[in-house]
Amino acid sequence: MTIKKERKMLGLLPLTALVIGSIIGSGIFNLMSNISAEASLVAILIGWAITGFGMLFLVLCFRNLNKKRPDLDAGIFSYAEAGFGKFMGFNSAWGYWISAWVGNVAYATLMFSSLGYFFNIFNGGQNLASVIGASVVLWLGHFLILRGVKSASFTNVIVTAAKIIPILIFIFAAYLAFKLDIFTLDIWGTASKGFELGSILEQVRSTMLVTVWVFIGIEGAVIFSGRAKKRSDVGKATFLGLFTVLAIYLLVSVLSLGLKSRPELAALGQPAMASLLESVVGPWGAALVNIGVIISIAGAWLAWTMFAFELPYQAALSGTFPAIFKKENKKGTPYVALLVTNLLVQAFIFTFLISESAYVFAFSLATTTILIPYAFTAFYQVKYSLQEKKGTSRRAMNIVAGLIASVYALWLVYAAGLDYLLLTAVVYAPGVLVYTWTRLRAKKMPFTIVELIIALALVAVCVLAIYKIVNGQIVI
Repeated sequence: MTIKKERKMLGLLPLTALVIGSIIGSGIFNLMSNISAEASLVAILIGWAITGFGMLFLVLCFRNLNKKRPDLDAGIFSYAEAGFGKFMGFNSAWGYWISAWVGNVAYATLMFSSLGYFFNIFNGGQNLASVIGASVVLWLGHFLILRGVKSASFTNVIVTAAKIIPILIFIFAAYLAFKLDIFTLDIWGTASKGFELGSILEQVRSTMLVTVWVFIGIEGAVIFSGRAKKRSDVGKATFLGLFTVLAIYLLVSVLSLGLKSRPELAALGQPAMASLLESVVGPWGAALVNIGVIISIAGAWLAWTMFAFELPYQAALSGTFPAIFKKENKKGTPYVALLVTNLLVQAFIFTFLISESAYVFAFSLATTTILIPYAFTAFYQVKYSLQEKKGTSRRAMNIVAGLIASVYALWLVYAAGLDYLLLTAVVYAPGVLVYTWTRLRAKKMPFTIVELIIALALVAVCVLAIYKIVNGQIVI
């Protein structure tokens, strides 16, 4: 089979599995603990409403741009580049790429925490044995993907189906064990036990990194639109993934509040769902969930590795990333992009040995880093629709969708908090050097005046962040 044919072999089922498989990874198994730590029932429901609403309009942007600009096969980064120039396109690609492989570090942490339930050698998931085990899994996945994207995506379909089973069992068991008196014990989460607007809004803000983290991957089908059999399947897969996962997340987070109080949920170890199900049905529940975590993360890790190499590959094809990233093997797999990605993951896996909260740090950094690509997608939706002729079908609706998605993206930037935004600058700033080198090698001017100002500001914020880290004002 030729590389060209190999690239066009993803139908609706594997595309949908890529979306669901990449979204449902590690986050759902700690969802009830992470989201309950600082938010009450009312704040959690508002948080999910905002997230569901915002993600819906972001998906509408993906669908419309995928339809109107079929030439932009790489999706996320190509929208930023088409709308706002090469440098913004590069930053979008760079941020998405970093988010993808840093997220894999979070997956590795939780996978070996779950394996620690069965094998004491991995206890806690952040020791030397876990580093060795995670490294083995990382490179096994590497060689699987080298066999070809089609075979890897087929594996992902099977894994996605398998990991849904323990989650559905948890939902059913939680429904049967649900206690209304626990559920209504503290619905406001305020000092007065009543409604306090300021407190509720702060609680809602605290849920944003968690809810966005568990939804990262919604654009998965768009990233692989260049490999889809039919472009119409891309939009269908994205909507199927969105509504399926939103329903599951709502059920898991809300039903959990009827099993234990918020402080008890917040104190659960990793993975929280295992401890919670064990309290309902006994030890077999914890075993089942831990098996589910291992299967789930294996699938999400595979899917996100595919995303992580696809985007720099597509960026290299357009001249945004260094040309070496576009090298393919006989199966059509961009092996240089894959190798560099997994070498970076390998390096960060060693943080298991020095960080007591590698999972929380990794998912928070992955979430804030991806906000830039999401925001530029929404901004480009607005710009593109405004440039269409008046009277164009659905033009007004597309402008509204873009504006709502843009407001949502800006809200996420605010909700992330100053510390994580400063840390994001630390990982974005090195990209300035890569971009400059790439442009100079192509014998092109690296920056316009505006882009140069942005680049210098980014470096300045990076220096400030490093200063705060060294002085202990930001704790990693």
